[in-house]
Amino acid sequence: MNNISTYPIISAEGINFAFGQGELRKQILFDIEFEIQPGEVVLLMGPSGSGKTTLLTLIAGLRTLQEGRLNVLGHSLSGASQAELLVLRRKIGFIFQAHNLLPYLTALQNVQVMFDLHPEVTPVEGRDRASRLLQQVGLGERLHYHISRLSGGQRQRVAVARALVGNPQIVLADEPTAALDGASGREVVNLLQALAREQNRPILMVTHDARVVDIADRILHMQDGRLTNNSRDSSPLTSLAMNSETST
Repeated sequence: MNNISTYPIISAEGINFAFGQGELRKQILFDIEFEIQPGEVVLLMGPSGSGKTTLLTLIAGLRTLQEGRLNVLGHSLSGASQAELLVLRRKIGFIFQAHNLLPYLTALQNVQVMFDLHPEVTPVEGRDRASRLLQQVGLGERLHYHISRLSGGQRQRVAVARALVGNPQIVLADEPTAALDGASGREVVNLLQALAREQNRPILMVTHDARVVDIADRILHMQDGRLTNNSRDSSPLTSLAMNSETST
């Protein structure tokens, strides 16, 4: 079990974010405040364009924090340098909606190549660890299949395995079930839920998919760049799920 801390894994307060300058400036996030605890599965739901992915990329250190306080895994992102953000990114597993896999490589190679970012891992060790990760996500018999030969659900499983390279302390997922049918989407979210439960690894997932709300400990609902339900609310989970369904 990964005993990171008894403190929040993510803590955000007063976050505002905008694109553009001057007359072209458009504010995307407004006074965002929430916390995520170790081992939680948290869904971030809301209409397209409400700012969900922007918030996720801020947490991942892929965008520069403009205003407010954001602490992730003990790192303050306010004024953080690129070197400091790189250190943080190595502690985060990020699952993209479109997989971002290399189609000319096998499942094993797609995961193994990520170990190139970890110079302390030898090629032989990287191959062994990539194989174990794929077995962990149920693709032990598909190691040498090229991505083009895998189903949508299997490709997303490869993406999950790749996100686990480096034993990340938190997993961020951006619409991981968007391109999947019901059965494949359920397989992927069950896998993520198991990771959170068995390894005390928190999951923050952006999704429109009301079919997966049952895996969540909490739902953060976003509307027009604002959190309308945050971690301090005591509303029942079922009520939040109904709200998310009616707004998508």
